[in-house]
Amino acid sequence: MNRVELSILVGDLEKLKIAIDSGADAVYIGGEFFGTKSLAKNFTKKDLEDGVNYTHQNGKKIYATINVMPHNDDFKNLEEYLLYLERIGIDAVILADPGVLTVVKKVIPNMDIHLNTQANTTNYVSANFWYDQGVKRVIVSKELSFEEVSQIREKTPSNLEIEALVHGAMCISYSGRCLITNYMTGKNGDKNLSDGSDEWKYYLEEEKRPGEYFPIYEDEKGTFFFNSKDLCLIEYIPELIKSGITSLKIESRKQTNDYIKAVVEAYKDAIDEFYRNSSDWKVNPSWIEEMKKVGNRDFTTGFYVDGLDI
Repeated sequence: MNRVELSILVGDLEKLKIAIDSGADAVYIGGEFFGTKSLAKNFTKKDLEDGVNYTHQNGKKIYATINVMPHNDDFKNLEEYLLYLERIGIDAVILADPGVLTVVKKVIPNMDIHLNTQANTTNYVSANFWYDQGVKRVIVSKELSFEEVSQIREKTPSNLEIEALVHGAMCISYSGRCLITNYMTGKNGDKNLSDGSDEWKYYLEEEKRPGEYFPIYEDEKGTFFFNSKDLCLIEYIPELIKSGITSLKIESRKQTNDYIKAVVEAYKDAIDEFYRNSSDWKVNPSWIEEMKKVGNRDFTTGFYVDGLDI
């Protein structure tokens, strides 16, 4: 059994170094052209190059996200950007759009391709389709149970890597339009958020659950709705590893340095403990305690255990 990878989103170079130093096996980042700007600080070209060097010097991997669901104009600079990513040594690109996939295969055919969770892969038939298109790794949908993830693993080629979110904020809805900004300002927020509206804070509240707020973030690519709780599956490390998942992903957008350090260290310790003593693995209460100290939201197991827990 190959050792499972622990990967994490990092929003800037400082956070990248903290994640690597804390035990992450891989980091994924958004560049200044094709990341989601309001959801995490983006890397400049110099940051990207420094980040690649630091990651590889420590024997780790670095992936670049191309998160846009592109319109026609978005393809103008894509080829140049992809060639740049290949030149500086990015280990894989993460994407969700078939058009972007087509361009990647044409321009940088030797680059590893990871399919983002935005593609909503919920079954093994879809996973096999993407494998046939040249995808090396599928990041499965967050709306799956352990059983469903295991079935995808069983019914796909062994060299198709499977990644799953195990900790952090869960995006539960996405609109390609900046609906709130359009309404509040009368301007086209999809094209220009320079009036400061990107700094406004929005929350969704369900009538019968007062005080339970669902965060809303916007950037020039759209509106993103997040769950009111953070996913936390550290208690299920054995089940995750035994299911055959290749990589366990931590979502840490808009989080602090302390958050990244505490969460990565907790999951790294939990994974190490499993490989040391899988037959007698037990949850260390300090893992959860340390993570709660750096966060301000309750935890949930999402759809993984006994159906939906929100």
